[in-house]
Amino acid sequence: MKQARSFNFEIHAENNERYGNFITGRPIVLDAVTDLGMFTEEIARGALDRTNLKDVRFLINHNVDMIPLARSRNNTENSTMQFTIDNEGMLIRVNLDTENNSDARSLYSAISRGDISGMSFMFDIDGEEWRDLDTDKPHRIITSIANVYEVSAVTFPAYEQTEIDVESRDNRSALDNAKRALDNAKKREENTKLLNRLIEARRKEL
Repeated sequence: MKQARSFNFEIHAENNERYGNFITGRPIVLDAVTDLGMFTEEIARGALDRTNLKDVRFLINHNVDMIPLARSRNNTENSTMQFTIDNEGMLIRVNLDTENNSDARSLYSAISRGDISGMSFMFDIDGEEWRDLDTDKPHRIITSIANVYEVSAVTFPAYEQTEIDVESRDNRSALDNAKRALDNAKKREENTKLLNRLIEARRKEL
């Protein structure tokens, strides 16, 4: 199930002779705890070790109807978006065609002015752990991310530690997915406890 998470790290608009106008930012932050209301969440170190990053697009506000502003294919040198995985998460550089693409010019200007300061990414969860399920504020640790489909520059970030979302359908959908994940985790916890009680009762009978 695809999910979206956002951060409010700094995103920078830069320029040099090699890349022209480009932006840098960090769409994925590791070990950063965010409060999703129903529970807290963090992405653990190592969650990106086996992630499929072969084809990742760069969009604005997860708008899949728009032409991507950049794309990373196997993270090759000639890709218009390149990324680096480090101990803090994922760092990206996006080369923008501000000369021929009006959306790219508008985004570059908005980031330069500080009007856009967050990033978000669309992904699948491959592994997770839950803690404190019997409390008012459970905690989820995402231990493995299966795929990253796209990265977006966004307006209202959710993770206060990221660099460059919007109170939009995407965010509401992400929270709905998070609620389902919490409900499923609690059900699994209850079923495990029930099974353990049944096993213990059976042992006493024997």
